[in-house]
Amino acid sequence: MDERIQKYDAKMTKTIANLEAEFATIRAGRANPRILDKIVVDYYGSPTPLQQVANINVPEARMIQIQPWESSMIKTIEKAILTSDLGLNPSNDGKIIRLVLPELTEERRKELVKDVKKKGEAAKVAVRNIRRDANDALKKLGKTDVSEDEIKELEDKVQKMTDKYVKEVDKMIDVKSKEILTV
Repeated sequence: MDERIQKYDAKMTKTIANLEAEFATIRAGRANPRILDKIVVDYYGSPTPLQQVANINVPEARMIQIQPWESSMIKTIEKAILTSDLGLNPSNDGKIIRLVLPELTEERRKELVKDVKKKGEAAKVAVRNIRRDANDALKKLGKTDVSEDEIKELEDKVQKMTDKYVKEVDKMIDVKSKEILTV
């Protein structure tokens, strides 16, 4: 691949990776510890990801168990979960926090699918913005000693790259939507 457009391919790849991470935090019926990835707790005055202050596991299909390394962190972790947008009610026995994931209603599944599509659309916009940046940079090359044919060829490559990533985003949206709608 031409090194003049390689950095734009890397940016598009990052956009796809970000979308994958976003999708991992959307729950689809089964318990997945990744839904807790965005939760940050106050650990002695510094914001710390939940995974760094507790052990997280999935003992059953619809339950997540969080075992803090310090029992003094239980209240802080509970508070962080309650203030998050997960909509889950933690329960604890003094040592372990349990999150029971309720069965998703049809309505909630449809909301989640809408959310998935919105995030996918945002990723497509990001990919297209990267394409625009690449084309602008290529047009600036045209003012130097690069031939118009060469610039046209590079623009075509950027367009093919964009199409490839947009297709990938569509595929990811379909897969995640099916996963959510599967009861």
